Amino acid sequence: MKAMYTPPTRDNWFGRQSNDKGYLHENIRLLNLTKLEHLPVSDSQAAILGYACDAGVRRNSGRPGAAAGPAAFRKVLGKLPWPIKGPGLLWDAGDIECEGDELEATQALFSTEITNLLNRGIFPIAIGGGHDIAYAHYLGIRNHLKSNSILGIVNFDAHLDLRLSDPKGHSGSPFYQISKDCDERKTAFHYACLGLREEANPKELWDRAKALEVVQVMRSDLNPQRANFALDTLKTFIDRVDALYVSIDLDGFSSAFAPGVSAPSPMGYYPEEIMPLLECLLKSGKLIAIDIAEFNPEFDRDNQTATLAAALAHKILREVFK
Repeated sequence: MKAMYTPPTRDNWFGRQSNDKGYLHENIRLLNLTKLEHLPVSDSQAAILGYACDAGVRRNSGRPGAAAGPAAFRKVLGKLPWPIKGPGLLWDAGDIECEGDELEATQALFSTEITNLLNRGIFPIAIGGGHDIAYAHYLGIRNHLKSNSILGIVNFDAHLDLRLSDPKGHSGSPFYQISKDCDERKTAFHYACLGLREEANPKELWDRAKALEVVQVMRSDLNPQRANFALDTLKTFIDRVDALYVSIDLDGFSSAFAPGVSAPSPMGYYPEEIMPLLECLLKSGKLIAIDIAEFNPEFDRDNQTATLAAALAHKILREVFK
């Protein structure tokens, strides 16, 4: 199997020193997943797990570089203040790395480690890497949940990512692959995509989304005049499920805020436009895992995209563990 686990290192965690351990880099703990069985099961724990893989982006004709995302993300996150109402423990769980085009092996290993984290009571914050992280993350969550649990999947994205896996999966196919897995398990496919843009998806994908009964919130629904509609749509979706998995694709944001992604566009949404929706999810009491995908530091400017990703992770840590 050409995928490997790389344990965490202190090299990516540095910043200003304080007298009271006021910064995140001063509080992060290292968790070697090969020794996870020795960790007591307890609440109020979160772990950052990297998905250092852009093989799916390459297969989807995107611009590679997202494999370096997890390391670049940590260097910015560590300089932020420790969240006062954050988790009792925050772990760096290292990276799952892809060798060459071995996407399926990487996804299999990643999903296993997600299941292991969840089984120990640890909330995963996964950092990509291409959006093919979503299929791997879903599999890990689904294997943790009871078979009768209703899982809701929420994707902040301009793209539906319902392309066919033809013949193999890629960064544009994760939610189609999830729908097929739901068919095999004979479970319902509950998928909501928030921030969609008409010019970002061909007719084939809109037709597939309709057939799969995907809940859709358009980019235009995020403006102030439509904000209540978007929030009510999401609340209705949340009420129908037992657990939530959220994926944030950074290329859904305008390239003014997120230039360092695989598929940038100036037509994306602004960070403040999605905050009410994200806060609703974080405060729902149903969220069990989240990831931030498509961070490509090779094309970032002044760490703008890294700073956005870190700010999102910081908000997650503040809100989930209140």
